[in-house]
Amino acid sequence: MPGTNLTRDEAQQRARLLTVDAYEVELDLSGAQEGGEADGSGHGTFRSVTTVRFDSAEAGADSFIDLVAPAVHEVLLNGEALDAGEVFKDSRIALTGLRAGRNELRVVADCAYTNTGEGLHRFVDPVDQQAYLYTQFEVPDARRVYASFEQPDLKATFQFTVKAPEGWTVISNSPTPEPSGTIWRFEPTPRISTYITALIAGPYHSVHSTYEKDGRTVPLGIYCRPSLAEHLDAEEIFAVTRQGFDWFQEKFDYAYPFAKYDQLFVPEFNAGAMENAGAVTIRDQYVFRSKVTDAAYEVRAETILHELAHMWFGDLVTMEWWNDLWLNESFATYTSIACQAYAPGSRWPHSWTTFANSMKTWAYRQDQLPSTHPIMAEINDLDDVLVNFDGITYAKGASVLKQLVAYVGMDEFFQGVQAYFKAHAYGNTRLSDLLGALEETSGRDLTTWSKKWLETAGINILRPEIEVDAQGVITSFAVKQEAPALPAGAKGEPVLRPHRIAVGVYELEGGKLVRTERIELDVDGELTAVPQLVGKARPAVILLNDDDLSYAKVRLDEESLKTVTEHLGDFTESLPRALSWASAWDMTRDGELATRDYLSLVLSGIGKESDIGVVQSLHRQVKLALDLYAAPEWRETGLATWTAAALEQLRAAEPGSDHQLAWARAFAAAARTDEQLDLLQGLLEGTEEVSGLAVDTELRWALVHRLAATGRADEKTIAAELDRDKTSAGERYAASARAARPTAEAKDGAWASVVESDQLPNSLQESVIGGFVQTDQRELLAPYTAKYFAAVKDIWNSRSHEMAQQIAVGLYPALQVSQETLDATDAWLASAEPSAALRRLMTESRAGIERALKAQKADAAA
Repeated sequence: MPGTNLTRDEAQQRARLLTVDAYEVELDLSGAQEGGEADGSGHGTFRSVTTVRFDSAEAGADSFIDLVAPAVHEVLLNGEALDAGEVFKDSRIALTGLRAGRNELRVVADCAYTNTGEGLHRFVDPVDQQAYLYTQFEVPDARRVYASFEQPDLKATFQFTVKAPEGWTVISNSPTPEPSGTIWRFEPTPRISTYITALIAGPYHSVHSTYEKDGRTVPLGIYCRPSLAEHLDAEEIFAVTRQGFDWFQEKFDYAYPFAKYDQLFVPEFNAGAMENAGAVTIRDQYVFRSKVTDAAYEVRAETILHELAHMWFGDLVTMEWWNDLWLNESFATYTSIACQAYAPGSRWPHSWTTFANSMKTWAYRQDQLPSTHPIMAEINDLDDVLVNFDGITYAKGASVLKQLVAYVGMDEFFQGVQAYFKAHAYGNTRLSDLLGALEETSGRDLTTWSKKWLETAGINILRPEIEVDAQGVITSFAVKQEAPALPAGAKGEPVLRPHRIAVGVYELEGGKLVRTERIELDVDGELTAVPQLVGKARPAVILLNDDDLSYAKVRLDEESLKTVTEHLGDFTESLPRALSWASAWDMTRDGELATRDYLSLVLSGIGKESDIGVVQSLHRQVKLALDLYAAPEWRETGLATWTAAALEQLRAAEPGSDHQLAWARAFAAAARTDEQLDLLQGLLEGTEEVSGLAVDTELRWALVHRLAATGRADEKTIAAELDRDKTSAGERYAASARAARPTAEAKDGAWASVVESDQLPNSLQESVIGGFVQTDQRELLAPYTAKYFAAVKDIWNSRSHEMAQQIAVGLYPALQVSQETLDATDAWLASAEPSAALRRLMTESRAGIERALKAQKADAAA
């Protein structure tokens, strides 16, 4: 029984048989405000009518179309009525005896609104009590809204007709038409895949503009709920969007391929954003209600540019099957950050620092899990791809593309991309199509490069091997490459790879570390000589992989490490600082650097760190290290040291600055003594102040959350704060604060609402889980380990993928760092017979415990 799964073999067989021409989809959403028609399962329904025209290569062949729906009323194939009760089973409608050539299918069904962020999501805003809808179809959820051949290589045109409540706006991939009464008839789309079709409907607020270039005008729209309109900085978003249009059209040499470009900030969105063709949906937390640091604006801009890049790479030209998902995501990630780095007038020319500091660390972490896999993952079915939106697919893939650009040259890379778009517009491709185009333009044979970088897993380590004479002159310098064993349980063998790297030479000048020389070279095999350094005086620091061209762990020689430890904050450029910080964090996670020593290193250098994104990353990493990697008997000492330092930095920071806000949040997250908690209480009540610090809505909730978690804020305090902020965000924060309270009753209530009931919408469930798991409450949470293992398989089997994954990952007893937790996990893995996807998530969580035990041992020995 396939359930809702689809195998690659089935998809290939269907693609060989069928060519899809066009869909006409009619949706009756007129009852959406009230919740739709009751279907007995707690979710309302809407009428969906799909007419699809397609060709079959064979007469008399059998196939199927996908549909997830509570009820099917009519199936008409080539004018002949089929028995819906017979042909609709297991989320599929069987199509038998197809004609050779043209076939026409009509399906009338009742489909369900969801509150999980999958399919057609329905949300009611507590501010205006209005319903807001949006679709989210990647990977396989268009079939929750209309009958579809749910695979990326069966492209077609889509013509949507929607009946909506009076006063609503409906947005789709094609330009929004003038409605006829309450009926919205959209023009057909170009040929696109099902997963990037979209419908967004409701009384949304909108702002409109245009992008104009070479005589063409592209309409631009930005949408959000009216309750967020006062916070919508539309001109800032339009400015980033136009910059992306300029840069991408120049680099891709292909005009924007759709009729308009709308960006819709939608509620309760599971991901960051989604690249629906011409109708991008974005999580509405990116409409900032309170002061945020510039790092938040930079991340939002990268998200905007990432989705815009997908209009070409992913939407115009689409992968044939999900094993090339990485190429979609890696390309969008690489080009969005490159746009920030290189586009004229960009506000974030330091974006590669942010990439090194956040995306690369995500990739390195993911690549050291038992589930690590080649960038070109083996995707046998939909279940495989659903858990593959990971640090390999996005961050390692983008890192390797950056390496590829260094390897073939940036101009040659984009010339290859231009040829690729022209050759495959509105079609589907495999990786070999892109690599072939790049080989043509660069003259490089990429066969070996592709095999070693894309078809193998794991990280290389690069170390300097240096010899100097008595006068301190370098007599020999080489780069040593290692291929450490893959994590236990991972498939494949470690391999040495070709790397294009820069070697940076730094000297101390006036107390600052200044780069005095840069050597770029190919590193291949175990040892690569660097003769350019021989005969020169040994510098203060030699940094391998300077400019972060390749994907590798980097270690410093003893003298360089000593200098960097004393002067990490003194590099004049942000990128070598970020690389050094990342290396220190990597060593801490690997148990090579004790957590207490990492804390000392951060405290010695963070005051000199000007890059706010790096500062905020260090805040997160220090807190994580103290919570999970510190020896338990020293942990409280480390946390006390960190919190005192955070308060000192908060008071010393420039009033009203980003650094001040970041330190305020870091302090609020860790405050522990009565005096520190009194300060939080005073800031909340207005009896204390820090000059220049705006205690606005979001910061107030951060204070309430910590006070709740430490037993200082009761239900009355939480309710009073919610009364000040009667919004959906306020409801999420209140739910999280309630779950964070240090009482058995609070924990039991939170657990029951998530595990024993399935009524919470996705965003509230996520908030309750986040509140439930508090690092200061290990003993209180310990009894839930057994409960977790008793419940997780049934939850996985009975909930939607997004909801089940939130629970499986979020409630795993990650704070119970002990051999007992490893044993309990192993016993469950041995007996539960989980699906491959759930087994993967469980082994990843288990690896976190194993890593923490190793790091705690290293810290205890320091």
